[in-house]
Amino acid sequence: MFQSIDSVQGDLGNTGYVCGRSLATVVFLSLRLGRPLFLEGEAGVGKTEIAKSLAATLGRRLIRLQCYEGLDATTAVYEWNFPAQMIAIRTAEASGSSDRTALKSELFSEEYLIKRPLLEAMQPDENGAPILLIDELDRTDEPFEAYLLEALSDFQVTIPELGTIKAPEPPIVIITSNRTREVHDALKRRCLYHWVDYPSFDREIEILSAKAPEVAKKLSREVVAFVQHLRTEDLFKKPGVAETIDWAKCLLALDVVSLSPEVISDTLGAILKYQDDIAKLQGSEAKRILDEARQSLNEG
Repeated sequence: MFQSIDSVQGDLGNTGYVCGRSLATVVFLSLRLGRPLFLEGEAGVGKTEIAKSLAATLGRRLIRLQCYEGLDATTAVYEWNFPAQMIAIRTAEASGSSDRTALKSELFSEEYLIKRPLLEAMQPDENGAPILLIDELDRTDEPFEAYLLEALSDFQVTIPELGTIKAPEPPIVIITSNRTREVHDALKRRCLYHWVDYPSFDREIEILSAKAPEVAKKLSREVVAFVQHLRTEDLFKKPGVAETIDWAKCLLALDVVSLSPEVISDTLGAILKYQDDIAKLQGSEAKRILDEARQSLNEG
């Protein structure tokens, strides 16, 4: 897949994903060793994006399992097409068919099976094993974690009506967590782990240039400096890289060439998502942070 760590950085960079060498190293090792990759970090730092970029780079299908509270194994693996089964039953009754064994066998065949992400990821694919993104695992509960641990151990699932289905080639698994709760050690031990942190100033400039190249260099530097200083404030939810990109694009749409307290106040909804955080930056606070950001740019 990749011949070296440098090729990981270069090829992902060609898709617009800028990653440091430590992240490129763990991606390289995950692919080379066939181990799931567990990415943990704050929301908006690019954990999900790495799976999308890998799929684009490798030409593999991306299958995403979006986790949520109450997600269970059945929902993540498969379900039966109940409406279609009911139609088949009524059709059989109308035609006078009395072979119940044959009807049952037909109703619980692959024709009526709806494949959910875990089962879909274990199907053969002519382009190679797909990339299975298990996104925000920390939103689920421990029973699902336990099931996932078993499924990822052998890359197989069991459907009572059909038997055990095993992946002909294990999928490339990427698991993300925003660390709203701790994920069990048993699952982490199956994976290679990496903490995705907020990027440095230079790295965030590089990311912004890749994702929004039309933004002027001066404005990009001001935006990144302001956001990086904003992350040092006592906020309920600090802005991630995704918010930096969104904000820069909003400013571009407004034809802004340089930040001002007024512009910041008008566009805070692009970088802060909680009213309490926005209220903290009203008035002189936005000007103070902007002044500190500009001072750091002058000193740099």
